[in-house]
Formats: sequence, C-alpha cells, structure tokens
Amino acid sequence: MAKNNYQYEKRMRDLAKKKKNEEKRQRKLEKNAAKSDDATSVDQPHDDARPDAGQEIESGDVRDKATD
Repeated sequence: MAKNNYQYEKRMRDLAKKKKNEEKRQRKLEKNAAKSDDATSVDQPHDDARPDAGQEIESGDVRDKATD
C-alpha cells in the first residue's frame, strides 16, 4: 500500500490558501483604488489644477512677523 505524503498535501493546502488570500487582497485593493479615484476626482481638484502647483517657497524668503 502506498504511503501518504502528508507534508506535500499540507504544503499544497497552504499554497492554495495563500493564493486565495492574495487574490482576495488584490480584489480589495482594486476596489478601494476605484472608490478613492472616484471620490478624489469628484470631491477634490487635483494639485495640477492650481497655477502655483510645483513651485517651492524658500524658507529664507518668508518671515513670521510674530517672531520678530
């Protein structure tokens, strides 16, 4: 009679679980990404829409009058 290979069977079950959980995680990420893309495009304008986007302000140029 053939001997069962329990380690192999357990390894296959574990790999199947990991694969299933990874697919579930990916579906959730895609679902959340789709929701967040819809929400940001409707609720908030993109930073690129502002005319001053991407411009840096040097810290030496701006002074706080309260500290003087």
